[in-house]
Amino acid sequence: MAEKKKAVPKTAKVKESETVVKTVKKTKHVEGISAPEVAHHAIDDRLKGGNKNEIFIKGARMHNLKNVDVAIPRNKLVVVTGVSGSGKSSLTMDTLFAEGQRRYAESLSAYARQFLMRMDKPDVDYIRGICPAIAIEQKVTTRTPRSTVGSMTEIYDYLRLLFARIGKTYSPVSGKEVKKDTVTDVVEFIKTLPVGAKVQFIVPLVMRYKRTIEEELNILMQKGFSRIYVPSVDEKPIRIEDVLAGTLKLGKAKANLLIDRIVVKEQFDEDDLHRLADSIQTAFYESEGECLVEVDGKKIHTFNNRFEADGIIFDEPSPNLFSFNNPFGACPVCEGFGQVLGIDDGLVIPDPRLSIYESAVACWRGEKMSEWQQAFMKSAAKFDFPIHKPVADLSEEETKLLWEGNAKVDGIRDFFKMVEQNLYKVQYRVMQARYRGRTVCPACKGTRLRKEAMYVKVNNATIADLMFRPADELYEWLQNIQLNEYDQSVAKRIMIEVNQRMKTLLDVGLSYLSLSRLANTLSGGESQRIQLTKFLGSNLTDSL
Repeated sequence: MAEKKKAVPKTAKVKESETVVKTVKKTKHVEGISAPEVAHHAIDDRLKGGNKNEIFIKGARMHNLKNVDVAIPRNKLVVVTGVSGSGKSSLTMDTLFAEGQRRYAESLSAYARQFLMRMDKPDVDYIRGICPAIAIEQKVTTRTPRSTVGSMTEIYDYLRLLFARIGKTYSPVSGKEVKKDTVTDVVEFIKTLPVGAKVQFIVPLVMRYKRTIEEELNILMQKGFSRIYVPSVDEKPIRIEDVLAGTLKLGKAKANLLIDRIVVKEQFDEDDLHRLADSIQTAFYESEGECLVEVDGKKIHTFNNRFEADGIIFDEPSPNLFSFNNPFGACPVCEGFGQVLGIDDGLVIPDPRLSIYESAVACWRGEKMSEWQQAFMKSAAKFDFPIHKPVADLSEEETKLLWEGNAKVDGIRDFFKMVEQNLYKVQYRVMQARYRGRTVCPACKGTRLRKEAMYVKVNNATIADLMFRPADELYEWLQNIQLNEYDQSVAKRIMIEVNQRMKTLLDVGLSYLSLSRLANTLSGGESQRIQLTKFLGSNLTDSL
């Protein structure tokens, strides 16, 4: 009678890694040692010293796992397969990932841990060789309408920093660059003047806190100033003491405070440069940002250390200026959403393949409202508008004319203005509700930012221009960006981070997405790959 085989305990029925299986196969013919015993010897070896190239889990009991022991090789792509309910998620997510996250959180300070939710230890005997873990699920994890591809991948955060550090502000009036004049700028200007030129540093005399001219002059004398300059009274400076004594009358003449006067030399020594810098700094302080340089009593050159041009005071570039999630940078009309509740273009023109003649404008249909369409077609010949051309094929100017109208004809916007004026009638309220929906914000044109943010450019491009470009075009722009030596040194670290993340975004196959794409419009696979871009583009190393 054959000898009955000894029953193997349930705890010994474990799913070993490839290394254990190979070990069992190689030693299964060893005399006196059975294959299951060899497997247990391999597990005991891991518990004693262990292999640094693997993660060993001992006695996993989460959910439907029954004391599972498993060794997972590190630095390799490992796929866990099995039928539904076999415990794949319980092993990978609820055991391995949960323990990796918990250990990382415990490594933080007590102050940092108070902001994290409590993480319970998974039901497992022992896990060795684990490292910080990252889990990416194949589903859309973000539902807020504020999140975009750029914010999820953190690329937009670095672009905001780039524009805040090296962005140049341009005036919308003259198109000239807006910048503050410094003391060095004024000194360099003085050096360019011809030798022997007489220079006076003056600032406008301002009456502060409703003071009289005598009170203001008394205060200036106490500060150490002794002369004022009134070109309409005398070509020479006037002593403040003479004015206070009544010897000279200023009347209503515009007076300037004389800060200092010099004669241009061929070579300024160190003392002269110190005096120039001190006088210019004093002029900026007394006038709250303005310094007037008069040369030979004729031409006056104005320098300003305030960030303004063409009579407009501009905001200096800062990261918050380019953030649509911050009240400082968000568009005040749409509050950073890029859309408002208004007339939906898609409802007004549901089929852009039709022409105006074919009644493409839905609100101009019907017996009474068709009068607007007839009036538009009759006036179209005056400005060569193609009424038989499909709306989808109209040029940008022609589309604008259809919506905005001109002096000769009313457009779609004018029609809805008429509707708003007649809302006391129920039929007009019904018509307005029929065509209302979410539409692009008319103030920011979908950029979500204040108009002041559009004045700042890097390499002749605004941050909105970059946001609406596909990822592959944006990456090409970043590679070909032209910066001067100073801007390159400032933006060096930022460009490394942006290029690294952009390259990862292209590597995962999302070159067709723009950074302005809403996160809640992405598919599950796109959202998963964007999360992968976020983690792979970071500096986290040796992660699971």
